[in-house]
Amino acid sequence: MSNLPTTTTGTALVAASDATQGMFVTMTVAHQIFGIPVLKVQDVLGPQRIARVPLAPAEVLGSLNLRGRIVTAVDARTRLGVPALEDCTQSMSVVVEHDGELYSIVVDKVGEVMSLPETDYERNPATLDPRWQEVSNGIYRLQGTLLVVLDVARFLRLDQARAA
Repeated sequence: MSNLPTTTTGTALVAASDATQGMFVTMTVAHQIFGIPVLKVQDVLGPQRIARVPLAPAEVLGSLNLRGRIVTAVDARTRLGVPALEDCTQSMSVVVEHDGELYSIVVDKVGEVMSLPETDYERNPATLDPRWQEVSNGIYRLQGTLLVVLDVARFLRLDQARAA
C-alpha cells in the first residue's frame, strides 16, 4: 500500500487502498491528458533554462542541470507530432530515469497524481493517432476525455521518431 496521496475526482484526495490501482502523474500536451506511472517519475519541474545541443534531433530541446546532473530535455509536442507552442515560457517538465540516464519530458502543464482502477484500463483504440500509439501502452476513459498512458521507454526512442 502506498502513502502517496492520489485523486480520482480531481478534487478530493484519497489514499490508494487497493493494490489493483494504477497511479499516474498526469500532464497535458495540446489539451490532451497523458499519464506516466508514478513510480517512473523522479521529479516535476517548473520552467527551466535549457541549453541547446548542436545537431541534436528535433525532439531534443537541449540539456539542463538538475542538482549537478545533466538531464536531456525532450519536447513532448515535437515527439507527439503536435505543433509547437508560441510561448513556451510556462512549460513544465516531468523527469524520468531510463537506462541510467535522466530525461526531462517538457509538457504544457503537469497535473495531479491520479489513481485509476486496472479494470478501467483499455488497449489503444484503432482511432488513436499512429504516432501516439507508438509511444503509449493504452488508455483510461475519463469524464469527457481520455488519459493516454505513456510508455517511457518507447517515448524516449528518439532514433525511431526521426525515421517516422
